[in-house]
Amino acid sequence: MENWITVLKRTHINGIVHYLPSSKSLSNRALIINALSQNRGQLENLSEASDTRLMLELLNTPDRVINVQDAGTVMRFLTAYYAVSGKSKVITGTDRMKERPIGELVQALRKLGAHIEYSERDGFPPLLIKGFDGPMIESLSIRGDISSQFISALMMIAPTLPKGLTIQLEGQVGSRPYLQMTAGLMSLFGINVSIEGSTVKVPAGAYNPASYRVEYDWSAASYWFAFVALAEKADILLPGIKSQSMQGDRVIAGIMEKLGVSSSFGSDGLRLKGSSKRASDLRYDFSDCPDLAQTILPVCAALQISGEFEGLESLKIKETDRIAALRMELGKIGCRLEEAGSGIWRLIPGESAHEKLSINTYHDHRMAMGFAPWATRMDISFESPAVVEKSYPSFWEDMKGLGFIIQGQL
Repeated sequence: MENWITVLKRTHINGIVHYLPSSKSLSNRALIINALSQNRGQLENLSEASDTRLMLELLNTPDRVINVQDAGTVMRFLTAYYAVSGKSKVITGTDRMKERPIGELVQALRKLGAHIEYSERDGFPPLLIKGFDGPMIESLSIRGDISSQFISALMMIAPTLPKGLTIQLEGQVGSRPYLQMTAGLMSLFGINVSIEGSTVKVPAGAYNPASYRVEYDWSAASYWFAFVALAEKADILLPGIKSQSMQGDRVIAGIMEKLGVSSSFGSDGLRLKGSSKRASDLRYDFSDCPDLAQTILPVCAALQISGEFEGLESLKIKETDRIAALRMELGKIGCRLEEAGSGIWRLIPGESAHEKLSINTYHDHRMAMGFAPWATRMDISFESPAVVEKSYPSFWEDMKGLGFIIQGQL
């Protein structure tokens, strides 16, 4: 039986977010790159998210069977890492992980000389990694609209190949900031990647040991923008957040400005306050920042702001089918999310008001945190609150720190 908690309505919020996590996207990339440099670097402020703890554990395990659980980044990055390491590994995960396609990455790694087999269903985990013959080619093509983690995984192992690797991205390129993030981290460790248009060029070379302190997570910060957007009155400080960042999700500040949130950087961090300026409708393409959709759409729905959105395709193959999950939960306040055309989704607000709602989380951390800001407008119950461990273990504690009362066992 799933555990539930109830967060009591609080319309005014003021205070400091004490436990904002560092970026798991940067942490997981830094761990792979550091492992490829024989762990000679010094990494600080690694994320405490379960995904990052799992990455650290599995990179250092002598076990042949690797269980990545529900961590997509860990699955993809370790598949590439172990493919070029010459080690024999079995990589598996949860039932949901076995439904998430990985064929494009496996096909690319096979072209490079990796021996990888599927142990159950072609194109999906579990995988049997049986060794590496050495690079058969110096360049390859891969779809640009698949998970950027496939491309980042190839980029990070490319310097270990004798002549490096040129990756040609076919079609529309999604989540481009994540490729730039990967390239930025690689440059800190001595590998300068070229990304020009649809061509990614990675030279051969040895990673240099480096000292790197991981930034705080803009994806996690996005939820506090949402709280401010929905509260009657709000003044929140996010310590440690800086204006210069490798993370594409920093665009949340510009999006939320249209939804009534003013943000300013100071020596102590990022301050968020409510603003009376608010759009009546919002159009946005989430191709570069799909993780923000579960922050933005619930805000628009609660504010009865209509929207038209693109770039949501990848949401269907995340921890859950996030489009289906959003449609179900937004519908609880009478809001409709409808496909208006190829790749275009329209948000149609409802008019129903509620004193209390229950939100199903679908084993997805972003469903819990994306809908949590509704607690500024009603009492709200959440299924399986522990899902936040995946990226933001202290999320509920930070809500308590801002005055929210939470009933039930966390």
